[in-house]
Amino acid sequence: MDAVVVENLVKAFGEFKAVNGISFKVREGEIFGLLGPNGAGKTTAIKMLTTLLPPTSGRAKVAGFEIKNKQNEVRKNIGIIFQDPSLDEDLTGKENLEFHAILYNIEKKKRDEKIGEVLKLVELEDKADVLVKNYSGGMKRRLEIGRGLIQEPKVLFLDEPTVGLDPQTRRHIWDYIKKLNKLKKTTLILTTHYIEEADYLCSRVAFVENGKIVALDTPKALKDNLGGDVVSLQVDSEGKEEFIRSLKGARWIKNISKHEDFVDLNVEDGERRIPEIMAIANKKKVAIKHVGLHKPSLEDVFIHYTGRTIRDEGGSTKEQMRSRHKAFTRR
Repeated sequence: MDAVVVENLVKAFGEFKAVNGISFKVREGEIFGLLGPNGAGKTTAIKMLTTLLPPTSGRAKVAGFEIKNKQNEVRKNIGIIFQDPSLDEDLTGKENLEFHAILYNIEKKKRDEKIGEVLKLVELEDKADVLVKNYSGGMKRRLEIGRGLIQEPKVLFLDEPTVGLDPQTRRHIWDYIKKLNKLKKTTLILTTHYIEEADYLCSRVAFVENGKIVALDTPKALKDNLGGDVVSLQVDSEGKEEFIRSLKGARWIKNISKHEDFVDLNVEDGERRIPEIMAIANKKKVAIKHVGLHKPSLEDVFIHYTGRTIRDEGGSTKEQMRSRHKAFTRR
């Protein structure tokens, strides 16, 4: 059974369409990801599904209820973890949970049981009576996730759940998310711009770009569709286009993607093909500044569909290259 059904959902602000006709379904108990750069429309989509924003057109059902005319029923069946912190730091962890439970009219006996259960789930039992302002960033995020479970939602929305956290804490939060999905069978929908997060957590991923879904499948299927190896070349701009035209004549190159000064080639047996690629570059007098070789990642899939990296808005070219590719010399 589907926990969420979205059909041609649109949100326009004047002439600008932040969400432009997206459609997808999320099965009960699934971890489903909306992956894309900042400003792609992910958060706007979540706000419509959680009834915080009315859609301009289209329709959606969450936990079986229409978001347009059954807002109260939708809200009773969902939990939300916002991107920005929303805890009261002058209250203890336990007090934050209790206040949230009162808002949902959970009677006291059950409230106490749920608070104890949630604190145990997110491993904050020993910090229950500590003021939240004394929590670490990871502890605060775990408490927010726990708070979202107080009312036992059928669908839990997580908007950029690990943004701003260090890599180690981020990985711990991933493990908590997987644990609660396994234990509670809660349907989870998360937005993220972290490639690794979507790959690790999600059973299926929708790539969002400029308000549209450009690809949707399991992480494995998305990567397998590219196939083979990815040879990534940092190319001097002079002669670049003629070099690409020459590469298109090689039958063993499955796909060519370009973004900034990079050219990515999907090939079988990439290590063996690199000398041939370099020979073509030398013939065209094109300078190759760097060569990388790796198996396809979700980042490569995103480049294939959009022509840019998911983090084009931040970081230097060298930093992007270092984070995306393992140098050929690793072999």
